[in-house]
Amino acid sequence: MFGYATDETEECMPLTLVLAHNLNKKLSELRRNGTLKWSRPDSKAQVTIEYSLQAGSCVPRRVHTVVVSCQHDNATSLEKVRHDVTELVIKVVIPDRLLDQQTILRINPAGEFILGGPMADAGLTGRKIIVDTYGGWGAHGGGAFSGKDYTKVDRSAAYAARWVALSLVKAGLCKRVLVQVSYAIGIAEPLSITVFSFGTSKKSDSDLLEIVKRNFDLRPGNIIRVLDLKRPIYFHTATYGHFGKPEYIWEKPKILL
Repeated sequence: MFGYATDETEECMPLTLVLAHNLNKKLSELRRNGTLKWSRPDSKAQVTIEYSLQAGSCVPRRVHTVVVSCQHDNATSLEKVRHDVTELVIKVVIPDRLLDQQTILRINPAGEFILGGPMADAGLTGRKIIVDTYGGWGAHGGGAFSGKDYTKVDRSAAYAARWVALSLVKAGLCKRVLVQVSYAIGIAEPLSITVFSFGTSKKSDSDLLEIVKRNFDLRPGNIIRVLDLKRPIYFHTATYGHFGKPEYIWEKPKILL
């Protein structure tokens, strides 16, 4: 299981994913309040950003491409859909400083998008695990979160690894970090814990690992207790990802000793 955090946004999430989630949130908001009367519930968004690396830290420079596919009724022209999404969604959500004349906008690039939702596209292998985590940044252990309960480390230990990574970044110990935790069935203690700070820390990765071991008990039973995972708290993880949401304990940095 993996946890990732980066200082490029306040919530310590990759900016590419934050913007993609916010585009979908804005589409949902405008559909529900009646601004986009033609809009239907199914939408997808992807944001590509040009970064510079400064001693391993990711610094966003500009948005290279925005892709939005938005379901619409059959009475609305593709031109209107593209105009409304550009003016009322993309230009509202994405900061002006990141957009320029070279930014590419791909809105419903396949043409009309009338049939959507599970009627058009559904699977049985779990939710989209990369959208639920870090949008391709960091890593993913492979297990889908939604559909699993808190006793499965696929879910609970991924939450704990995010908590560890977030705490390290918020403590100023590194600018971004990937935390890996491995388990074996029937053994409480993790088989391994790995910390990789991408060269963004004044401390060595070995020093960071010792800080993690000193501050976090990553046995599954303790994770369940400390993160209070027995409560029915998962409703808001069903949309816009499982991380970067301040109401969850794993998004509240621990004070490190």
